[in-house]
Amino acid sequence: MLYQLHELKHALMAPLRMQANFTRALMENPFNPLSHTQLGRTLSASATMIERLTRRFERPEFGLHETVIAGEKVSITEDIIAEKPFCSLLNFKRDTKRNDPKVLIVAPMSGHYATLLRGTVEALLPHHDVYITNWEDARQLPMSEGTFNFDDYVTYLREFMSLLGSETHVIAVCQPAVPVLAAVSLMASEKDPNQPITMTLMGGPIDTRVSKTEVTELAETRPLKWFENSVLYNVPFHYPGAQRRVYPGFLQLSGFMSMNLDTHIDSHMKFYQHLIEGDDDSSDKHTKFYNEYLSVMDIPAEFYLQTVAEVFQKHSLPRGEMKWRDPYTDKLIDVLPQDIEHTALLTVEGELDDISARGQTTAAHHLCYSLPQSKQFHHFQLECGHYGIFNGGRWRNQIMPRIRTFIREFDKNKDPVPAIDLKDSPAVLPERFDHEKHGIVAVRRWLKEHQPQNYKDTEIVSKAPPKNTKPKEQKKKLVPPAAKIKTKAKTKTKASNKTPTKKKPTVKS
Repeated sequence: MLYQLHELKHALMAPLRMQANFTRALMENPFNPLSHTQLGRTLSASATMIERLTRRFERPEFGLHETVIAGEKVSITEDIIAEKPFCSLLNFKRDTKRNDPKVLIVAPMSGHYATLLRGTVEALLPHHDVYITNWEDARQLPMSEGTFNFDDYVTYLREFMSLLGSETHVIAVCQPAVPVLAAVSLMASEKDPNQPITMTLMGGPIDTRVSKTEVTELAETRPLKWFENSVLYNVPFHYPGAQRRVYPGFLQLSGFMSMNLDTHIDSHMKFYQHLIEGDDDSSDKHTKFYNEYLSVMDIPAEFYLQTVAEVFQKHSLPRGEMKWRDPYTDKLIDVLPQDIEHTALLTVEGELDDISARGQTTAAHHLCYSLPQSKQFHHFQLECGHYGIFNGGRWRNQIMPRIRTFIREFDKNKDPVPAIDLKDSPAVLPERFDHEKHGIVAVRRWLKEHQPQNYKDTEIVSKAPPKNTKPKEQKKKLVPPAAKIKTKAKTKTKASNKTPTKKKPTVKS
């Protein structure tokens, strides 16, 4: 019912929106004497605010048409490499003969479109062959396309990585850190020849037991039934996906904005003043950011519920209890990060991240304990929030150069970064992961001193194996190559988890 009321509100606002557009056009007309007065500018600014507050922000375009390599402009064309019901694989094809590393960016399915990572793609384009997962809005997908859950997400990632081949580097931004680690773990268990060379996990909830945020507190203090009854709704009839059960994008957006409500209100008040003062540069920056931030998509209910349950409530992956349902055999297969021995790991966290607090992402190193120390890296970015990890100045100047260097450290056969480009962003290798410095105990000690609001005093099961033993090997089963890309999503039952009876060692803070 809430979804229908939201749509009704939007429809009822249409006349007001039309009047606001008319007023703005009138007040900005240079032939109108009022347009040159304080009153005219104030009326125009007020009309602009009303129009933007009542508008539906549609899906944005990436709009990346060129990049600069070694001081020369290079044209970019978007090319859809693979297309599946809930996601397409998009390649930003550069008009160059450079042999650069192939990078798959896995965008989050958390309410925003993949275009939220425009800045991420833009910074990587000069020195990488960039691909990105372009998730579809669930309300635009007819019921005939089937359902989509966490298992399907992992399946999509495996198929995309198989399609791109063995020379791929995968970057997970925020929410997909867990499914990416799960997909790579499954490929490692099966000795898949298409395992990525490197895996970069940025601000993702690998283990939310390490620290807490408002997001984790909400998920852990409410039963799954509450989420099912409170935030899931059927898509209204006038959309292609009518009657599909979804987590509406406008609810997700409300949740995000409520976490920093004062900041958003202040930003809009400043925007109003900039419009009156004629500060086009400042108002354009605001418009560009919020046009993207306010564009939201619906999430399939099955995926949302399974993510809440497996990632935030059961903590299935760090507890060693996660299973993936093979869509082609319907068998449950263990997800074992300890089987990863080939793919180098880099984790990135921001000091001020209020969605995935410090320690949640670095927990991946504790799970990938079979990975040589020489292949484990970590970067902790000071004075950086969640959004700043993958967009903005700190991303471009501090984080991206480290990822670029990390990728080439393990892919030395590719073309080097042009010397002229290194002047603005020098090559810097991330810090080697050190359990004494970056481990769970060290992180919690830091949180207790610097961010007590994120400190969490819970017992965490250690994944370290007993001495002189090796992780138990799982029966190998290779996933067929990229031919699976053309398959359609099918309705699946939810994967179940088994609780191990063997007592495991614990880490205490």
